[in-house]
Amino acid sequence: MKDLIRLNEITKSDVENIFKIADHIHAYKDSLKGKTIVLFFPSSSIRTRVTFEKGVHQLGAQTILFPSDTLDKKEAIVDVMGYLDNWADVVIVRHQDIKLIEKMAQTSSHPVINAMTKVNHPCEVLSDLYSLSKLRDDYLQAHYLFVGATGNIGLAWKEASQLLGLNLKQSCPKGFEMEGVNVIADLDEAMMGIDIILTDPLPAAVKQRFANHRITLERMKKANENALLNPCPPFTRGEEVSAAVIDSDYFVGYEFKKDLLAVQQAIILYCMEL
Repeated sequence: MKDLIRLNEITKSDVENIFKIADHIHAYKDSLKGKTIVLFFPSSSIRTRVTFEKGVHQLGAQTILFPSDTLDKKEAIVDVMGYLDNWADVVIVRHQDIKLIEKMAQTSSHPVINAMTKVNHPCEVLSDLYSLSKLRDDYLQAHYLFVGATGNIGLAWKEASQLLGLNLKQSCPKGFEMEGVNVIADLDEAMMGIDIILTDPLPAAVKQRFANHRITLERMKKANENALLNPCPPFTRGEEVSAAVIDSDYFVGYEFKKDLLAVQQAIILYCMEL
């Protein structure tokens, strides 16, 4: 049994195995029959929760869902997991505190999967990489640019770059840099030579600071030919991205996220070593 907490704690071979499972996910129908998957999700989660719940049911298991704040109580997490180990075959957690999820993994005899924290979002980025691998054979050699403030999406892409050796840069105003990532403050300059542009929703408090870091059609034209724009949802037209660029061929589109279902199913199967 394995956990998935951080991307830089697994290997490139692990990623390849997850992608192979996703390629043949239909062969695993009902492979989790009789299993129980416990999920902790906030009410605001849409895409991640829908795909995990649907994915579990397609694999034949049942889900038991709790709000994330169920874990924010006096009872020690080692005791919570001690009881859950009697009944849960996998625990999937979306919670702000990665240290809590790490403690859950350390004290559980069953797999624990990180469905998002304040500092990373491993399943989301694995799914994006899988989708990119279907669009570009050279996705591992591509040049990536993250445009946004340090947060869970940018840091998850940083983990992915450490895992897979991706060429990742960041463009942001001063004060929002990720440590250990090459930062180019001027966005027009940063777009030069880029293949994949990544964005993250902007916190309300910093929107004005990023007014000069909006991805537009004109800026996409500064990137390499056939460059792709992969904004992390929920994006806001007119903030981190323009409405026109979302309506353009640069945007990878809603179909891009269809793979989230298969990849999250593959992650569960990988963690259960099935």
